[in-house]
Amino acid sequence: METRAVYPGSFDPVTNGHIDLIQRSAALFDKVVVAILRNAEKTPFFTVEERVEMLQEAIQDLNNVSVTSFAGLLVDFAEQIGASVIVRGIRAVSDYEYELQMALMNRRLSNRVETVFMLPAEAYSFLSSKLVKEIAQLGGSIHGFVPAEVERRLQLKLQTK
Repeated sequence: METRAVYPGSFDPVTNGHIDLIQRSAALFDKVVVAILRNAEKTPFFTVEERVEMLQEAIQDLNNVSVTSFAGLLVDFAEQIGASVIVRGIRAVSDYEYELQMALMNRRLSNRVETVFMLPAEAYSFLSSKLVKEIAQLGGSIHGFVPAEVERRLQLKLQTK
């Protein structure tokens, strides 16, 4: 039986920490769906379509990984695509507290989907999309924090703002 996992997030922008978790998830599960949350209440830096493109380029060598977007409850989406696992990354204790609360709520909403917490590689344990955007906006180098294409797109977007 195929084990399908969903790795949800905003990925605004995708970082090398995200890519690390995607690669390791792809080694653990038969199929991984990277799912970008469409959240009307937030104003993202990149459009959903831009984030899908950047993720697709970054994971193009992983045959068992696909990228899509979704709106609504994560557990409903997971069930729609046949995923039995939700992958979540945890960098620090503060992440754990929030992610534990979400995992318990998701379990309450659906007992057919299990949450798996993964730690990023040590080199990426401090990395977040928010920090990457802040560094770039303040003129700092984000080289090595994001895939090269994401770095290029971020710099272009900052030049036009």
